Amino acid sequence: MSDEERRDSLADQAAAWIPPWERPTPPKPEATETEPPADPDLGTGAPLEGPDRTKIAAAAPAAAGASAGEPEAVPGAVEPARVAEDAVGGDARPGEPEGEGGASGVPGKRGRRRPTPEPEPAPVLDDAELRGALEAILLVVDQPVSELTLAQVLEQSPERIGPMLDEIAAGYTAAGHGFELRRAAGGWRLYTRPEYATYVERFVLEGQSVRLTQAALETLAVIAYKQPVTRSRISAIRGVNCDGVIRTLVSRGLVEECGTEADSGAFLYRTTTMFLEKLGLNSVDDLPPLAPFLPDDVEELADATR
Repeated sequence: MSDEERRDSLADQAAAWIPPWERPTPPKPEATETEPPADPDLGTGAPLEGPDRTKIAAAAPAAAGASAGEPEAVPGAVEPARVAEDAVGGDARPGEPEGEGGASGVPGKRGRRRPTPEPEPAPVLDDAELRGALEAILLVVDQPVSELTLAQVLEQSPERIGPMLDEIAAGYTAAGHGFELRRAAGGWRLYTRPEYATYVERFVLEGQSVRLTQAALETLAVIAYKQPVTRSRISAIRGVNCDGVIRTLVSRGLVEECGTEADSGAFLYRTTTMFLEKLGLNSVDDLPPLAPFLPDDVEELADATR
């Protein structure tokens, strides 16, 4: 038999096939001792009737779908599409709330994270508002504040802070105020003008004297011009022991330790930021030169002390 004849024969058989539930019910045979023949389509045994026939009819569509090539649903099985979606993660379906497991709200399912919104940029202050903000901050600071700190607090560009401070300082000087804005100790702070110092001292001191002694002033001057310097070097310059004076200067915050000398291991001392603040200096480089205060016969005095 050729292939074409075989296909025609199979097609005729498929067309002539009648499902069991559509076949006519044969008449009930009389009870005999022999068992009825088996139904070739339903397997061995007696033909089903009544409830059994109804169950077979209800299961027929599923059987027909399976014969057409569709996979039979197995309890507890996971659909391939759902497995692929769970593996790669996906967006939430319409109507599904978002949960801890991911964008779809299913525990264990990774969803696409929403991008974090970028913070809004700080508003740029105009010159008048920037000037007022700087003046308000400078009135409450207890030590010089740097331009970078002011820029961070006001959330403005550091390039705007320096020129604005210079403009404010120039305005105070031109208006003749009793105070001025100066750069000191690496920052900016408001100070009273030197010409009004006597009135300020009269108000602040009220008869109390907190001046440094002559020995303390000499020791502080040696440290300021020779720093970093050891105790023995200070004593050699002054010609007396200065341990007690150094302790006094350290306790008042004008002098501090800054390491040890490599050769002898002695402590080194230098001036502090408070020292610059009290003198109104920005750095030790602003100290006045010593040459105008030296005597003319300094070399003869040095030779005489040897």
